[in-house]
Amino acid sequence: MASEAPRPFRLPVPELGDLPQDIREKILAVQEKAGFVPNVFLLLARRPEEFRAFVAYHDALMEKREGLTAAEREMIVIAVSSAHSCLYCVVAHGAILRVRAKDSVIADLVATNYRKAGLPPRQRAMLDHALKVATASHLVGEEDHRALAEAGFSEDEAWDIAAIAAFFSMSNRLANAMDLRPNPEFHTLGRR
Repeated sequence: MASEAPRPFRLPVPELGDLPQDIREKILAVQEKAGFVPNVFLLLARRPEEFRAFVAYHDALMEKREGLTAAEREMIVIAVSSAHSCLYCVVAHGAILRVRAKDSVIADLVATNYRKAGLPPRQRAMLDHALKVATASHLVGEEDHRALAEAGFSEDEAWDIAAIAAFFSMSNRLANAMDLRPNPEFHTLGRR
């Protein structure tokens, strides 16, 4: 029995042609690369200044190619988003992780229980730290930083782990509050 698909947005979103040129160009570039427009871009475009700030910080954290790998960055997003029960981010970033890791199941493992996903100790330490930042940042102490250093992370990488966990904690809360739904295309992206 098929049920009616939920609306992807709780609020109305602007038409592409009504957006400021820089935002329209960014969305069209993403559409050209991905083959579709991720719903988060349309929702954020309701508020152009916030769209610009969000995308700039997202790209500064997630497009960096020093330190953490692109796949490790996505693993952090998925583990944090799973802890916050953020459907949009788990599904969307799960697709990105599958593509970046060239692994059709890694995102499912990390989202369900990264502790049992068979990850190397380094990545497990990374996700342990990210989850503590996302769920109990007031408890992060010197022993947590020492554990990251012992796992081989530099101070800059430790910053990135914390910054990605914090940024996506905010993003998860907004997506959940706005009942943002993932695009259907994300469900199959990066699968065999």
